[in-house]
Amino acid sequence: MNARDRAVAVFDLDGTITRRDTLFPYVLARLAGRPWRLARLLRVLPAIVVYLLGGRDRGRLKAQLIRHTLGGESRAALAAWNDLYLPRVIERDLLAGAVAAIARHRSQGDTLVLMSASVDLYVPALGERLGFGRTICTGVAWRGEFLDGALATPNRRGEEKARCLEALRAEHAGARITAYGNSASDLPHLRLADRGVLVNPSPLLRARATRSGIECVQWRGTWRTGQRSN
Repeated sequence: MNARDRAVAVFDLDGTITRRDTLFPYVLARLAGRPWRLARLLRVLPAIVVYLLGGRDRGRLKAQLIRHTLGGESRAALAAWNDLYLPRVIERDLLAGAVAAIARHRSQGDTLVLMSASVDLYVPALGERLGFGRTICTGVAWRGEFLDGALATPNRRGEEKARCLEALRAEHAGARITAYGNSASDLPHLRLADRGVLVNPSPLLRARATRSGIECVQWRGTWRTGQRSN
C-alpha cells in the first residue's frame, strides 16, 4: 500500500466546511416549524448567563440548549427532520473551497474523516451526504427512543479533538494525516497533523498558526448545488 492509499484527511465542520455554526441554526429551524416550542429557548438563558460570566463550559451550554429545546423528540422525528433540513445546509452553507478539498482528497483515495464538536443528532448524516467514510463528533444521550439531550461523550473540542486525532494516528499507523480547522480551539489537533490547515483565520490567529507551522488558506465563496467541485 503506497503513501497516498494510507493518507487520512480530517475536516472540522463548523466554519471549515460550512460558513457558519450548524447546531443553533439546526435547533432554531426545528423550533420555527413548531412555534409553540420557541418559548423553550428561555430555559437556556441561565446556562448562557453562566457561560458569559466565566463558566466557559461549552459542553454544558450545548447540553442545556439541546435538552431544553429538543428534549423528548423521537429518533424517528429527528431523522425525518434531518431529511428535510440537511439538504438546505448543502444547498446554502458549504464553502466552495471545502467542497473542492473534499473532492480532491476523495479522488486521491484518502480516508475522509469528519471531526466536529457538533452533535450526532445530525453530523453523521451530514457527513454521509458529503461522502465521509467516518464521523467523530459529540454524542448526545437518549432515553430509549426519545432524546434526553445530555452529552454522552466529551465535547469534541480543543484538547479532546487532539486526543481523537492521536487515536486516529494509532489506528492508521504510518498514514500521513492532513487536518483542516478554522478556530483557535482547532490549533491543538492541527499542530499534531502532518499537515495542518487553518481556514479563513483572522490576522491574529494567522500569526499564531504560522508560528506553529500551520498552513493558512482562504475559502470565502459559498458552493452552490450543480457547481463543479474540482
